[in-house]
Amino acid sequence: MIDRRAVFADVLKRLSVPVIGSPMFLISNPQLVIEQCKAGVVGSMPALNARPATQLDDWLAEITETLAAHNERNPHQPAAPFAINQIVHKSNDRLEHDMALCVTHRVPIIITSLGARPEINEAAHSYGAVVLHDVINNAFAHKAIDKGADGLIAVATGAGGHAGVKSPFALIQEIREWFDGPLVLSGAIATGSAVLAAQAMGADAAYIGSAFIATTEAQASADYKQMIVDSSSDDIVYSNLFTGVHGNYLKGSIRNAGLDPDALPEGDLRTMNFGGDAPKAWRDIWGSGQGIGAVRQVLPARELVARLVAEYAQARVRLALG
Repeated sequence: MIDRRAVFADVLKRLSVPVIGSPMFLISNPQLVIEQCKAGVVGSMPALNARPATQLDDWLAEITETLAAHNERNPHQPAAPFAINQIVHKSNDRLEHDMALCVTHRVPIIITSLGARPEINEAAHSYGAVVLHDVINNAFAHKAIDKGADGLIAVATGAGGHAGVKSPFALIQEIREWFDGPLVLSGAIATGSAVLAAQAMGADAAYIGSAFIATTEAQASADYKQMIVDSSSDDIVYSNLFTGVHGNYLKGSIRNAGLDPDALPEGDLRTMNFGGDAPKAWRDIWGSGQGIGAVRQVLPARELVARLVAEYAQARVRLALG
């Protein structure tokens, strides 16, 4: 049997800084994933970003072939592995198709969300991939591991998009009481020092999404990227109006949609699909985490990673000096 913790430890050794770029709906694309990996962090994207579904085959081929060529040219500094996010919810009628393509292309890391299915984990394990499942509480963490996930992504308060409400201190502490496998922390992480803090709490790596929205490769509008740059944690609102599930969104995008971000009504699962020209989550209402106060300009992904690397090194020096 393969030791998944050892496999993940090998992944960490290949990183310039212990970071996984989180998969962002409608935003992550092959160009961003490739640049993240070449810069030394795990790049990822949702399988559902490929539209139509047949495009995913082309995207996976592009990523694997480009990274293989990079590694051939740079044998002493190979790219980090990449990950594909699968939404394991019964509403995802593409799951089997998309997972079969991941098996064909031997995607190194599978990130599962919104449910856990043993057969998806088994498919990933069939060729040696590592499965990380994102969770918002300890109960879901137990279920994910019981169903065969290798590791966990603890989504704490302050994360972009659909986020939990648990303090990272509480969430990591509770999971580490019983689980010694791969553990990644998500929630308001946008600096190298925050990455080191995640490790100090007990995580193996940090999960960073919102900071990568403001990169040149991200498939977000110029206005969205600029709003990330111009905003801070005070500009984030937590609401379930737009999808029926609570998430963090930029107040500016809510105002632009003609709504008052400070007086939003409660939603439910029936609000998943607005009719007609009503504003839609992710397209019109922009997700973001609370860590964006550290994002001050739109940069190529490699420059953002370089900043994280430098900040992480500086934080380690400060810690060593006491």
